[in-house]
Amino acid sequence: MAVATSPLLIHRCNFLRRVSKRRPWIPPRNATFIDSRRNWDSHLLVFASSSSSPTDDLTAESCVNTGLDLFKRGRVKDALVQFETALSLNPIPIESQAAYYNKACCHAYRGEGKKAADCLRIALRDYDLKFATILNDPDLASFRALPEFKELQEEARLGGEDIGDSFRRDLKLISEVRAPFRGIRKFFYFAFGAAAGISTFFTVPRLVQAVRGGDGAPDLLETTGNAAINIGGIVVLVALFLWENKKEEEQMVQITRDETLSRLPLRLSTNRVVELVQLRDTVRPVILAGKKETVTLAMQKADRFRTELLRRGVLLVPVVWGERKTPEIEKKGFGASSKAATSLPSIGEDFDTRAQSVVAQSKLKGEIRFKAEIVSPGEWERWIREQQISEGVEPGEDVYIILRLDGRVRRSGKGMPDWAEISKELPPLDDVLSKLER
Repeated sequence: MAVATSPLLIHRCNFLRRVSKRRPWIPPRNATFIDSRRNWDSHLLVFASSSSSPTDDLTAESCVNTGLDLFKRGRVKDALVQFETALSLNPIPIESQAAYYNKACCHAYRGEGKKAADCLRIALRDYDLKFATILNDPDLASFRALPEFKELQEEARLGGEDIGDSFRRDLKLISEVRAPFRGIRKFFYFAFGAAAGISTFFTVPRLVQAVRGGDGAPDLLETTGNAAINIGGIVVLVALFLWENKKEEEQMVQITRDETLSRLPLRLSTNRVVELVQLRDTVRPVILAGKKETVTLAMQKADRFRTELLRRGVLLVPVVWGERKTPEIEKKGFGASSKAATSLPSIGEDFDTRAQSVVAQSKLKGEIRFKAEIVSPGEWERWIREQQISEGVEPGEDVYIILRLDGRVRRSGKGMPDWAEISKELPPLDDVLSKLER
């Protein structure tokens, strides 16, 4: 939740050093916004307020701010009442966005996934909430481990109900970075296809005239050849264009799956719970999924190569099929304290946030050991099964998945890994190849 700020003008760079996260927080109605859109996206509202005295009138603004203060003190039920009251007081759009968003956080804290999703859906669709806000807020970590988040994310990826414009645009940008010439190829396919279509438009009448024959009729064989080339070109170019669209959509699905993976929670050896995204650039997680005896044996074998694997940043993440029937959901960001490391956003991030995370990463290094325990096993199993389906592997088989330092899947395979081979394959963390992988 947002915290109270001074009404003085705050420089954004200095503000970043003091506050690790922000969420929709409404300034006084007489505030003067400076670059409000950019700062709203990063939850850092920069504003200047006049020195007018507060009033006792009940407004949407005062209810939202009171609700934020109550949530901060752990009075979630009372905070929820305040946000609901704010929505009944004819709020302006920015107040509505803040009320719906923070109301969703209250529902997430109480484990009410459907209600949280409904509030977020309204904020996304009607009040221009950015999906990156949902992805990067620690107070919604418990919600991101629920099926309702998966459904909302899929809607955003497809652009359903107009809630996914910004999220889908971010996905497209990432897709273009990974396939930089796809847009150029699609442009040429479209341009050449249009040219072939125009040529065909003029060739067809000539072909009809050539078939009829008579004086002045064009040569039938030549005209037929030209028409066939144009039509064939159109078919080939349209097929290539559709193929590129299909590959782009598949890549966006994979990017979304990577994003879902990055939000799955782990418990470190110090009993601290973090999302996988917080470990980026620090470790190479190796997910071992399968039956209990298979995973246990693989862990024992890995212990023989412990020193070499640690030099390469390997963090073992065992996932035993069906170990827990009910997902373990921990409220309030999976119990993360206010001093918990800020997660690294992979979508909607800015340079300042990434720079700020360097300090948090250095703190995490001292807590990371050789093995981590999964939190919310149901969500981990769901992600692994989806990955198996995408790779053509029967869901439920024993598999291993090795991640890169940047959090993407490096490679995967059936059964359990050969640790000697992995020790040779993965470069040490201080190696140049590891730096290129970050």
